[in-house]
Amino acid sequence: MPRLAGRVAVVTGAGKGMGEGIARAFASEGARIVIGDRDEASGQAVAASLAGAGTPALFVRADVRREGDCRALIDRAVAEFGRLDVLVNNAGINTRGNLEETSAATWDDVFAINVRGPFLCMQQAVRYMRAGKGGSIVNIGSVNAYIGQPNLSAYSASKGALMTLTKNSASYLSRYRIRVNQINPGWTLTPSEHEVKLKEGKGEEWLEAAVRTRPFGRLLAPRDIALAAVYLASDESECVTGSVLDLEQYPVGAPPQW
Repeated sequence: MPRLAGRVAVVTGAGKGMGEGIARAFASEGARIVIGDRDEASGQAVAASLAGAGTPALFVRADVRREGDCRALIDRAVAEFGRLDVLVNNAGINTRGNLEETSAATWDDVFAINVRGPFLCMQQAVRYMRAGKGGSIVNIGSVNAYIGQPNLSAYSASKGALMTLTKNSASYLSRYRIRVNQINPGWTLTPSEHEVKLKEGKGEEWLEAAVRTRPFGRLLAPRDIALAAVYLASDESECVTGSVLDLEQYPVGAPPQW
């Protein structure tokens, strides 16, 4: 029996990268999928691909910086499929900048997407999950939540805030049998990560150099995060809430580096 058979899952930022990987893994486990993304082309493409493979799937354009979009995304999912069982808050940005360089506008934008958006989506989702007498919320954080790279000041702080929100919400929502957990990926190879490294002037060979520092000989892949998300969304983790699962890979022969 597929682990998510008959369930309805909303995944934000699912037009590519980790979010797409999570949506596809959920689909393979029998879930009906709502793709939320502000990029209409990529979001529609993922939804169409899932539908073509036999998964009931819907794309809803949503910019999680906007309260109306967050609430409409959740409402549309329930209107289409009649229920909501799983919410994955994956949408996020990692704008570079250290403490001195980061502008107030950048700080606000990072927090709007990485913290305020998940808060709004969770708040709206809980209204339906309470009616359904349970549910699972999975927030996608980062190992940068603990200290973070110096050039990821706002991003690191936002993921730390999200981690506290995860635990606080789990404590409150346990009374409704709604579980809230967080996955903190380490260095993950996504299309956007490749683009960032090229913009930083690392060159096409950056990945070859990077994998030599990884204990398992590779960076994390979206599938690694997706498999963890399937576990947290399924009944296999029915007594797990308020937990943070770190998917860390430290450089070989060196202390933790973020």
